[in-house]
Order: sequence, then C-alpha cells, then structure tokens
Amino acid sequence: MNGFPTIRMRRLRRTAGLRRLVAETHLNPSQFIWPLFIKTGGDATPLPTMPGVSQHPLKDAGDLARRAADLGFGGVLLFGLPDSKDDKGSAAWDGKGVVQQAVREMKKAAPDVVVVTDVCLCEYTSHGHCGVMHGDSVDNDATLDLLARTAVSHADAGADIVAPSDMMDGRVAAIRQGLDAKGFRDAVILSYAAKYASAFYGPFRDAVGSAPQFGDRRSYQMDPRNGDEALKEIALDLEEGADLVMIKPGLPCLDIISRARGQFGGPIVAYQVSGEYSMIKLAAERGALDGSRALWEATIALRRAGADIIISYAAPELVGGAGA
Repeated sequence: MNGFPTIRMRRLRRTAGLRRLVAETHLNPSQFIWPLFIKTGGDATPLPTMPGVSQHPLKDAGDLARRAADLGFGGVLLFGLPDSKDDKGSAAWDGKGVVQQAVREMKKAAPDVVVVTDVCLCEYTSHGHCGVMHGDSVDNDATLDLLARTAVSHADAGADIVAPSDMMDGRVAAIRQGLDAKGFRDAVILSYAAKYASAFYGPFRDAVGSAPQFGDRRSYQMDPRNGDEALKEIALDLEEGADLVMIKPGLPCLDIISRARGQFGGPIVAYQVSGEYSMIKLAAERGALDGSRALWEATIALRRAGADIIISYAAPELVGGAGA
C-alpha cells in the first residue's frame, strides 16, 4: 500500500466546498427539537443564565409554532410555568393548564408542527421534586398515576409526543396504559430513558423554578459513574412501550449515545441541556471562544456519536450552520 506522498489526506480539506462534499455528519433543521419555556401572562422574560433564551407568554405560542415551522424544525418541546404550585403538582394535569393551552394554540397556528410535551411534576410541585413525597423520599408508585394523568391531558390537548422526564420506575408502562385506555393509542412516548443526575441542569432549574427545596434527585436520576445501567434503563423503557428514547445530558454522555446506537439502533434522541448551552454562551460573552462555532462543534459531536434527533436551545442559531 502506498503511503505519503501518494496519499495526502489534506487534499480533501483544502476548501469549504471540498469539506462539505466529503463531510460524514450533517445538521439538518428536521433533526432539531426546540425547547421552549411557556408561562401564562406578561411579556417574554430573558433568562440571565441562558443568553438568548426567554420565558415566553402563552399569547406568543402561535407565533413560536409558526417560527418553528418556518425554520423547518422537527418539533418543539414545551415546559410549563404554572401560576401556582402544590405538593402534588396538580397543575400538571389541569386541562386548562399552561402547557395544555399552549399545545392547543400551537396546533391551531401550525398544525403540522410536532409538539412534544415534558411530562413531569417538578415544575408544578411546591417542593421541586419529580413526584409525590412520602416523608423525605419520592413515592415512586404513587407518582405513576399522576404522570399518566398528565400525559393524557397533554394528548387530549393535541400533543403529538409526550416525554416523561421523571425517572420513576414503570412510568412508561403506566403512561402507555393510560393513553391507550383513553383512546390515544397513536400518541408517541419519548422517554427520558437515561437521565443522569447532572450538574448541567442548573440553568434549566432557574428557568422553571424547579430546584428541590430539600435533598436532591440522585435517588431517582442516574449516577454519572454508571454506563451499563443506562443501557438497562433504555431496554426496560423500550420493553414498556417507549417509541423514542432520550439520553441526557448530551455532551457528557457521548459514550452512552454511541453504545445505545450500537445496541438498539435508532432513533436516539440527545438533549443538549441548559448547562451545555450556557457554558458556551457565557464563555463566548467573555471572549473566551467563538460561541457559534463551539455550539456547532458540540452538536456535531452528538450526531457523530449516533444521535438522530437533538433537543437544543441553540436550534435557531444552529440551523444557519457555522463550521464548514
């Protein structure tokens, strides 16, 4: 086999055109899900820890849906900011809740936009945990019915995909049974299957006011030291009826994305979470790096590892391309 100088790997790197021609990994708008924070009233409120991201009022839901359609996104992911919270998170399954209303407005404004809803109680509970509390611990089994009720209310409002993010054992089966019993057999479940207890969720918790008032979530979210466990979690959720599975956070879990792709095939969803987004944006504000290129590179890494779909706050910026 001939080597240098006959073989020159740099030949195909000389120009932007050649680099695009031989690129192995691509970012297309349809691969993105755009996460949005929805509140009931007021005006859009910028988030200090997430430059370029805001809490959006319900009145803007239709415009957001139309923007997502115009940009060609695969979908939007909705997180609700209720007006009030209680110990059970009852606003989560309120048929007139903020997410339910936003779904209706979005489907009215842009019927073809795929609307995904986060199914969890942490945004709605006064204590900030993802389920019903029994003393200082989350009662896994008592939480399942409430998650199913929440998912059904979202599907009834018109959501295409419900996405349980709570990490309770058995919640996919409970949600599937609840949806089917109410006639929503075609509603898709996107499970947060391998969700680690990560420090990278901080800006998100600021955005929705969901930081736990006591304790933490390490008793139900995954230990970052474990990899084989993630594959087992994914397998269990698929067995229970998940149609799509998510790995979260994205960049710290490239190995899990790759292993899941190899073991289960696709589609695999990766969440480029708030902390991943913010660390790049805030570093860019300080002049430490080129923010657009860094976001592009971090997102390409998720695709290269095997993610088919990417949830990213940077989706509007990334569809313009930055790195060729």
